[in-house]
Amino acid sequence: MKSRIEIKRICAWCGKEFIAYKTTTNCCSHKCGNALYKKRKRDAAIIANNNLTEKIVTEKPIEKIKDKPFLTITETAIYLGVTRPTIYGYLKRGNLKATRIGTKFLLSKDDINNMFNHPADFKLPLKEKQAITEFYTTAEIIEKFNVSESWIFVMAKKNKIPKTFNRGKTYWSKKHVDAYFSSKAPDADITEWYSVQEVQDKFQMSLNAIYSFVYKNAIPKKKVGITVYYSKKHFDIAKGIRQAEEPKYYTVREAMEKFKITRDQLYHYTKYHQIPKIKKGKYTLISKAELDNLFEDPIIE
Repeated sequence: MKSRIEIKRICAWCGKEFIAYKTTTNCCSHKCGNALYKKRKRDAAIIANNNLTEKIVTEKPIEKIKDKPFLTITETAIYLGVTRPTIYGYLKRGNLKATRIGTKFLLSKDDINNMFNHPADFKLPLKEKQAITEFYTTAEIIEKFNVSESWIFVMAKKNKIPKTFNRGKTYWSKKHVDAYFSSKAPDADITEWYSVQEVQDKFQMSLNAIYSFVYKNAIPKKKVGITVYYSKKHFDIAKGIRQAEEPKYYTVREAMEKFKITRDQLYHYTKYHQIPKIKKGKYTLISKAELDNLFEDPIIE
């Protein structure tokens, strides 16, 4: 008996609209149904093969070293599933010992396995919670940072600034408030600024155009009272009237991406080769010239 229901559907293969008489019908014809079935089988086979290949590639290094009595530092790292700098740390602390043969250092697999026969007691380091002893009153924050009272409560709630009450007054953790405003402070290297009026006069831009331009080009800004200033150097570079300066430092992320190395490897190289680093806010910056020199292609004369 033919079904009485009629359901409008889009064919899962050819995309045409058709009338289905069953809720399980996905295709408009037997031909489309066959094609969709073959595609699903093919996709499943590709996924299965990729998973198998990935498993073989992952296990292959272990297969090569599992029966070797002595391992190089790289093989030891693969065997333990850690990085080479981690193995260097074990060697430096005396947890493992290595013997130099020619240009290679070899570690006994028995010593590596024996390291796990004497495990140390595992204890999570307890971080003592330091008492907060210095506070700002609401009035002091308003005066020092030139903000409104309502803004303080919104900012504190959003950033979880600790507070306490005493004799009808609200007191805010000085350390947390200072940390918040220091993170929002403009770059100390920027010394020249445009006011909004100066931008309007020099570049003939409307307020909306300025706000859009600043957002798209990530122009640094600062606020003094109710007046907003924009970095003159960054604004001029974005406008094409000044050349961008060659950066002197890499961030950790930039160095990792450029030289295709891990964070542990990067810190090992900078420490071993004494490459200068500086701390700028929450970022660690590494000398660009010396890192480029370390990783440049060798020259055979």
